[in-house]
Amino acid sequence: MAERSTAAVDVADNSGDEPLTAEAVKATADGVDTQNDRAADGSMRETDGERRTVAPVAAPELHSGHKLARRYRLEECVTRLDGFSSWRAMDEKLRRAVGVHLLPADHPRARTVLAAARSSALLGDPRFVQVLDAVEENDLVYVVHEWLPDATELTAILAVGPLEAHEAYQLVSQVSQAMAAAHREGLAHLRLTPSAILRTSTGQYRIRGLAVNAALRGISSDTPQRADTEAIGALLYAALTQRWPYETDAYGLTGLPKGVGLIAPDQVRAGVHRGLGELAMRALANDGATASRQEPACTTPEELAKAVAAMPRIRPPEPAFTAPPEYQHTTYQQGSYGRHPATGLPTVQSLAATPPPPLQSRTGRALKWGVAALLIAALGLGSWQLADALLDRKHGGSGSSGSNPQTKPDDAPKELKPGKPLRIGNATVFGKDPIKAGDAGKAVDGDAGTAWITLQFRGYPNFGNLDSYDDGSGIIVDLGSSQDVAGLEVGLYAAGQKVEVRAASPEAASARSLSDFPQEIVKLGITGKNLNTTLQTPVKTRFLLIHITSLPSEGGDGYRGGINEIKVLGTAE
Repeated sequence: MAERSTAAVDVADNSGDEPLTAEAVKATADGVDTQNDRAADGSMRETDGERRTVAPVAAPELHSGHKLARRYRLEECVTRLDGFSSWRAMDEKLRRAVGVHLLPADHPRARTVLAAARSSALLGDPRFVQVLDAVEENDLVYVVHEWLPDATELTAILAVGPLEAHEAYQLVSQVSQAMAAAHREGLAHLRLTPSAILRTSTGQYRIRGLAVNAALRGISSDTPQRADTEAIGALLYAALTQRWPYETDAYGLTGLPKGVGLIAPDQVRAGVHRGLGELAMRALANDGATASRQEPACTTPEELAKAVAAMPRIRPPEPAFTAPPEYQHTTYQQGSYGRHPATGLPTVQSLAATPPPPLQSRTGRALKWGVAALLIAALGLGSWQLADALLDRKHGGSGSSGSNPQTKPDDAPKELKPGKPLRIGNATVFGKDPIKAGDAGKAVDGDAGTAWITLQFRGYPNFGNLDSYDDGSGIIVDLGSSQDVAGLEVGLYAAGQKVEVRAASPEAASARSLSDFPQEIVKLGITGKNLNTTLQTPVKTRFLLIHITSLPSEGGDGYRGGINEIKVLGTAE
């Protein structure tokens, strides 16, 4: 997917707007595009009145190359609509692409947009595209947000075809859980369209435009939870059927036939997963009516998320097996070489390789008897050697002069016994953005009642799937000088963490990044509350890294871990 069709549309709110023509702008301003801006129960409304009554506000006259706050350089205008414009821009300070919404400071929605952007930024949930800045400056209001060039919007995915059952399950599960978390903080979306949903290259779904998209268009709702729940139901319905669950075509999808009302997904397309189809109907039935014969309607994202969790697990499809190509036996070929009469290029005239003539019958018989004699001799020799070895073992190694003496028990390698704990000179928190750096000493203070404990991360056990923690976290132990390490005793804050232990090179004078710890002492794996190990051979090092890459669940969508105490054991004298 080209960048324009994935991330670039993000700055335009990706509400399903096609590239705007003069007619399209007029139609929108006249209030024609109402199906996409309201819930089926009619609960949404324009806060500034109907679009046809909004006084036109001139969009800021900016151009590519214009710089905001001496930092954000505008590169491409994606949308101009209702007095605001959206751009793809470059953050020159951090050298990364961003999206920017721009509108005049005297725009009737400017204050609402600023308030919505700042509220969304405070949520800090990685399942949403993050608001990075919200500023009023020089008669302009602008909102800066993340740009995800590796993500594809749901509109583009559904243009190819409906989603298979496991993928549709992931969509409704992740989106409903994210919106339930947002509503617990008092935030609504009100513009959950296929263009507002992004699928990353790792298969995770992210939501853009939380609160901001609705504020830009002046949309509000008396029942925001019901509106967002129905919107999620519409997304699931579209994912299962590749049809929009209303009579109006939208977002590149064909609507339902006029006059028949809302029909079940399995009546629109054969092979729809029954449980997911009923779930979509339960989310869409926000008038309080029963959506299925057995289950009530879902009226909040929280209820929908619980209904998804209660479903039987839908497994991913088995990978298709592709049979390897049939083995082609190759033979050497002989040929006559020359040049093609038309092209003058060298050519080879292939001649079929003739098989060697069969052996004469007398020669064949002689060869067979010779091979048989060799096999009999080999078997006899092997039996004699085996018997000799057994006799030699029976008589304590006093066999033939050619036999090797047995290894004495005293020569067997002895198991290494660790000694007393080594003195730890210093401890620091590992990571690009160290977590609670001031608490690192609690992991080596000799008191198991104190601990270095991470923050609580939401949504994903790999530290919230945040870029700042893509290498994980943990504690770096400095022994002060290069020592012989024979074992470790590590007490962990909680069971279920994914942990490994690595050592720096013995000559290293410092160690901070993961590449500074090339030697693996304890392999990466899920651990209990204690991680104790004895090394077969001592490892000479000054720096050790207790490296955590995944955190255990605290219940709900929260994850947290940590380390209570670290002991590094030396060799026994």
